[in-house]
Amino acid sequence: MHAGGDAPAASPKPVAGAATVSLYQKSRKIYARAVSGRFATWRWALVWLTQVVFYGLPWLQWNDRQAVLFDLAARRFYVFGLVLYPQDLIYLSALLMISAYSLFLFTAVAGRLWCGYACPQTVYTEIFMWFEKITEGDRTQRMKLDASPWSAAKLGRKAAKQVLWIGFALWTGVTFAGYFTPMGELLSSIGAASLGPWQTFWVLFYGFATWGNAGYMREQVCKYMCPYARFQSAMFDKDTLIISYDPERGEPRGRRSKKTDPKQAGLGSCVDCGVCVQVCPTGIDIRNGLQYECIGCAACIDACDDIMDKMRYPRGLIRYATQNGMAQHHDSAQMWRRVFRPRVLVYTAILFIILGAFAASIALRNPFRVDVVRDRASLARIVDEGAIENVYRLQIMNNAEQTERYRVAVEGLPGITIEHAEAVDVGPAEARWVTLNVRLPYEASQQAGAGVHPIRFRIERLPAAAAESAIEIDEKSTFVVPR
Repeated sequence: MHAGGDAPAASPKPVAGAATVSLYQKSRKIYARAVSGRFATWRWALVWLTQVVFYGLPWLQWNDRQAVLFDLAARRFYVFGLVLYPQDLIYLSALLMISAYSLFLFTAVAGRLWCGYACPQTVYTEIFMWFEKITEGDRTQRMKLDASPWSAAKLGRKAAKQVLWIGFALWTGVTFAGYFTPMGELLSSIGAASLGPWQTFWVLFYGFATWGNAGYMREQVCKYMCPYARFQSAMFDKDTLIISYDPERGEPRGRRSKKTDPKQAGLGSCVDCGVCVQVCPTGIDIRNGLQYECIGCAACIDACDDIMDKMRYPRGLIRYATQNGMAQHHDSAQMWRRVFRPRVLVYTAILFIILGAFAASIALRNPFRVDVVRDRASLARIVDEGAIENVYRLQIMNNAEQTERYRVAVEGLPGITIEHAEAVDVGPAEARWVTLNVRLPYEASQQAGAGVHPIRFRIERLPAAAAESAIEIDEKSTFVVPR
């Protein structure tokens, strides 16, 4: 024993054959193989469609202005011929509900269709992988390039890829900012090196997010950051069309030549080529069954169908199918009949109701809005000949694309009038504050008595042409008679 106290505890002896396993492991880079086929064609068609819309809308003109512009400084949002104000938040809520129910409907019918074909992460990953293929070659060439030592040729290929990635990402950031600042003004500011701080932040932030997510994180965004991957199973059932491998037909798997009869060799249709894994952007093996990492891009279907064609086997070893259909050997017609089940019909009905209500609300929307605000500094005051005066501020918001003239009147109490009432001109898609001095004669105030009395402002849009009709809006308020 030591003089100073107890003997130190003996160190544990290492156990023979034991290995240390780290809980933190570097993510394995996925080299997705290019694939062609009907689903790849659909995927690229949606890539083109979504990007033509995204990059093209800021350049589209409508009534001498940008067709789609969210002018936060002026608190106006332009969507083609529609002019919206912050008070129109209900329309944004309706759009969010339409998007949510559309997602529920598509997921209940055929799984992660949004993820596989139209999600921005999928779309930009496809584009960045295309740039990568141009500069570094196909899957095998990219793997050899990464494994090789650094050289001038390798540096040149990597640099060319980064130039394309960064240039595309920055232009994406500029386009995003162009929805909030007119594109012409934004490009002029960039050219003059006078871009504002907020525009600079969003161009760089959105560009960096595009570069990082689509260039490097890729499948990790879908697997670890996107919440949809976690709760998608709540919207699936056994009649949801999902990408499925047919084990009864494919197993036992094994390699063979084209001349080999699989039945005589005791093999299934799967030749264990691994191409379905090589083309998967998230690196999973669909033969292991449904996995939350599967984004439903159907690249494995195209790849497997190509192999089946080469082996002269029927297509469909990997296909869209339902779990009930696979278990009960349903044909396509039977599976599709089961797809339109009560859950899907309810989602469809709710979606169409919301769409109808949204369209009707837009169609019946008044061409102008009015807000009435009382002057809090002076609720009521006595003016000439004992008349009672209240002061109001009216905000008239013109939703039209041309200057409109409005006339304001007040009613609700006998003899109530607006002093110096004049017609008000409001410019295209503008909001104008108008101060109104509303007076009640002394005799009328005595008859009404002290207190708060309801009144109503009648705002009339005067017709600009003989063919037009006048439109009126009533706004309630109160008139205060002091004691």
